[in-house]
Amino acid sequence: QVQLVESGGGLVQPGGSLKLSCAASGSISSIYFMDLGWYRQAPGKQREFVASIFGGNSRTDYADSVRGRFTISRDNAKNTLYLQMNSLKSEDTAVYYCRKLGSNLWGQGTQVTVSS
Repeated sequence: QVQLVESGGGLVQPGGSLKLSCAASGSISSIYFMDLGWYRQAPGKQREFVASIFGGNSRTDYADSVRGRFTISRDNAKNTLYLQMNSLKSEDTAVYYCRKLGSNLWGQGTQVTVSS
């Protein structure tokens, strides 16, 4: 059984930065070959794709709304996925989830609030 646990959320002012982490644990040797992604859900809205990183070649993809501001990465040795978020805007406020793509494996979410 693999588990995903997010951390790093919090309150930040517009224009600020946060770095989210998603630690994988359980029946797993390495996340190297795992396709992983970040999603978010704002109040009253559907959950939406934010970014993804693919196993092996580490190819990345981003939603248009975050491209150039957010960076997805991973540390295979630590079995941890990251999301560096810069130039944050109020519309980035949401609960952020990590996910193993192509599966129903999700983390529990971490709240990000961008407000002055």
